[in-house]
Amino acid sequence: MYQLEEPKYLYLLAIVALLIALFLFQLFWKRKKQREFSQSDLLRQLAPNKSVFKPILKFVTVALALVALIIAMVNPKIGTKLETVKRQGIDIVFAVDISKSMLAEDVAPNRLDKAKQLVSQIINNLGTDRIGIIGYAGSAYPVLPMTTDYSIAKMYLQSMNTDMVSSQGTALAEAVNMATNYFDAVDTSKLIILISDGEDHGEGYAEASAVAEERGVKIITIGVGTVNGGPIPIKGSNGSVAEYKKDKEGEVVITKLNKETLVAIAEAANGGYIDGTSTKQVVEQIKNALDNIEKTEFETQQIAEYQTQYQWFIGIAFVLLLLDIFFLERKTKWLQKLNLFNEK
Repeated sequence: MYQLEEPKYLYLLAIVALLIALFLFQLFWKRKKQREFSQSDLLRQLAPNKSVFKPILKFVTVALALVALIIAMVNPKIGTKLETVKRQGIDIVFAVDISKSMLAEDVAPNRLDKAKQLVSQIINNLGTDRIGIIGYAGSAYPVLPMTTDYSIAKMYLQSMNTDMVSSQGTALAEAVNMATNYFDAVDTSKLIILISDGEDHGEGYAEASAVAEERGVKIITIGVGTVNGGPIPIKGSNGSVAEYKKDKEGEVVITKLNKETLVAIAEAANGGYIDGTSTKQVVEQIKNALDNIEKTEFETQQIAEYQTQYQWFIGIAFVLLLLDIFFLERKTKWLQKLNLFNEK
């Protein structure tokens, strides 16, 4: 694998192409004028040691040196080596509620964006822990398998939306079950961080939490939303609110934070509940919780860091320019005897 750190400098290769064109034009024009003013035999007599090939060789050498310098400016990097790295940490699965109720704006800018912000800030404060992400509404959906690549994790996190799961509702039991089974078989400390408004449209979350506890999986729940709640906006194509979701009677649906459900899930799995109002407090409480969980050692494979290769191209350019100094435009005597270029 490779990457180019400054690909914008590749445009400078156009200058080399222009120089080649100018050199060929100058070479053609020079020979044309020489034929106009004198005969080729007379020219060879006047300058018997002048080489026809050497000027071309000198130009090619300089042109290649310029190309090497431009590539050095681009700074190609190579990193194909897979390394097995030993780490100490915790396996964490983030279960993020992506049901329509998470679009309520009783928490700015809305519950779902607040949940993403919380997860992103928690990830920023992790060390060598492995993380995975699932989303859930009426059913659970795997988003990202266990990984130590936090940048990829945050990219997948930001792409989550309420349209990822077709069946609506909030199946907390299915989310807990999928998160519990999301971990590898290796013996590591396991934690589920479930972010939701707590509205549940299913059954069995208590049993699912008990199963998680039996398998040594702790659950921390984070409540996003307010007790007073808010309506669920339905936005038009221009992004503005067109209307609010209504029930069968035509009344606007008000979705509220169900703290009791989230507390029950956390307590059944030997965890705890955190109010998601303050991002700073959530991050601090999660950090304290992680400090109290035993870290385990595990192995992971990763691509070695890309190594810069610009120095090789600078070296090539230096050697070529050094050779150009020693390339004289007159014929080389021992090379002339070999007559490789039909110069006599």
